[in-house]
Amino acid sequence: MASLAGSDEEGSVAKRFWNRSRREINRLIYTPFVVCLAAGNLEMECFQDFISQDIHFLKAYVQAYEIAEECTDDDDAKIGICEMRKSVLKELKMHSSIVGEWGVDPTKEIVPAPATIKYIDFLLATAAGKIEGGKVPGKIVTPFEKTKIAAYTVGAMTPWMRLYSFLGEFLQTHMLYSEKENIYKNWIANYDSANFEKATRQMEELLDKLSVSLTGEELEVMEKLYTQAFKLEIEIFSSQHIGQPVVVPMIRMRDPMSQLLIFSDFDLTCTTVDSSAILAEIAILTVPKAEPSSPDDLVPRLSSLDLRNSWEDLSRQYTEEYEQCIESILQVMQDNLVDFDGLYKILEQLSDFEKRANSRYVESGVLRGMNLDDIKRAGERLILQDGCQEFFRKVVSNKEKLKSDLHVISYCWCADLIRSAFASDVLNAMSIHSNEFEYKESVSTGNIIRKIESPLDKVEVFNAILRDSNNDGNHLSVYIGDSIGDLLCLLEADIGIVIGSSPSLRKVAEQFGVSFLPLHGGAIIKQQQLEGEDTSVWKGPSFHLFTVSSWSEIEAFILGA
Repeated sequence: MASLAGSDEEGSVAKRFWNRSRREINRLIYTPFVVCLAAGNLEMECFQDFISQDIHFLKAYVQAYEIAEECTDDDDAKIGICEMRKSVLKELKMHSSIVGEWGVDPTKEIVPAPATIKYIDFLLATAAGKIEGGKVPGKIVTPFEKTKIAAYTVGAMTPWMRLYSFLGEFLQTHMLYSEKENIYKNWIANYDSANFEKATRQMEELLDKLSVSLTGEELEVMEKLYTQAFKLEIEIFSSQHIGQPVVVPMIRMRDPMSQLLIFSDFDLTCTTVDSSAILAEIAILTVPKAEPSSPDDLVPRLSSLDLRNSWEDLSRQYTEEYEQCIESILQVMQDNLVDFDGLYKILEQLSDFEKRANSRYVESGVLRGMNLDDIKRAGERLILQDGCQEFFRKVVSNKEKLKSDLHVISYCWCADLIRSAFASDVLNAMSIHSNEFEYKESVSTGNIIRKIESPLDKVEVFNAILRDSNNDGNHLSVYIGDSIGDLLCLLEADIGIVIGSSPSLRKVAEQFGVSFLPLHGGAIIKQQQLEGEDTSVWKGPSFHLFTVSSWSEIEAFILGA
């Protein structure tokens, strides 16, 4: 499978273009069509419609290959394009035979769908040199101009092959976990085959070869064509008419009268760095701005160097004691059978540790002297995880349809930092549950108004919100977190989603008997279990936590493509 991992800047041109399309892949694997196909219960009529549309695509590919072959002046490239064209003609013959077996005349009866027409028009326009921003003259005459058109055309065709190769292996992998035989296994096997992967790599090598002579600006044009083609192909999957009940996206399946409660942690769930590190930098950088120590100060003001050293010492002590605490918890769990109440009791040890650590930070004086305006500016500049802000914005824009409430539950010492990190439209629809700094004339005193310091505090707030929801208990809860501090909430929620890979969370959860499953795999299993219009299929809680690699995956799961 073309992996979703790796840097966007690694490898060849084809590899880089693919890596930068990872966000779009999440839109693909959560489409109702792909989930039903993977589950093996896609209605045959829908599959037939999809295959029938492929005939139009393949005819367009043959035409585009012919133009690209004519345009390139590289003999090796000509041979490669010719081989690809012959391969498509073979696939076109196979598709025509299949639809013929269904009693459909492929030359007369198949009307192209709007998404099909959109992609074909784009591909043939590219092959004809009608490229927005491409600076291609109206009349293509020189060999260089022709070669550039061949490169652009191949750039617009390569995503189709890589996407299908990815999809073939993705579907094949999930068939291994199915108890029932997938009726579409032969179609899936065709795209999971060594031959198709070989053809895909040949296409990508051709793309790399044709891109060598392009300028940086022309490569940007090629990437835009690749990306546009990719999006149009995803649109084809997402536009498939699915008449049967489907578990994704949640916006489609859930009870329309049910309230959707979305909870999220903040540090390293929404952010790329821990908020304590941000506050440390603010404290250190603002030492010169702070008022000098006065006789009334219980803790003397520290110099910038002393303050940095204090932060480092406190951080080192926290890390060492945290690891010891986790080891102690794991030892207790290994020696005893633990139920949920027992887990709650065991995590009191972690709660006590977190409270002691907070007291050390307060008593050290490192939280003193920070200006509220500096904290707000830091929050506004805080880098959130890719797709996080966009997800919350889309939830807010669909608030009425989803009947949604948003809550952030965090250990963060300073709720003002959290509030400043989110756009105003999101913040207005979001409730922040966190600790607060104590201020005197907009400068932090060093004290924390403690509200949420532990996993127990988090789950208490979580359960209180569920109890107080104004929908008579008719709600579906989603909790998104990344650490052991989120474990109780993740387990209590109907759907617990883990973003990132915290070793301590996994160790403790697995010791408790919790299993981790990729969210898209969970969706496929739920689809296999779905009976009729069962809107409670996601209702929990359970001993399964679902893992995701990004916020775009969460968006695709809840809101769809």
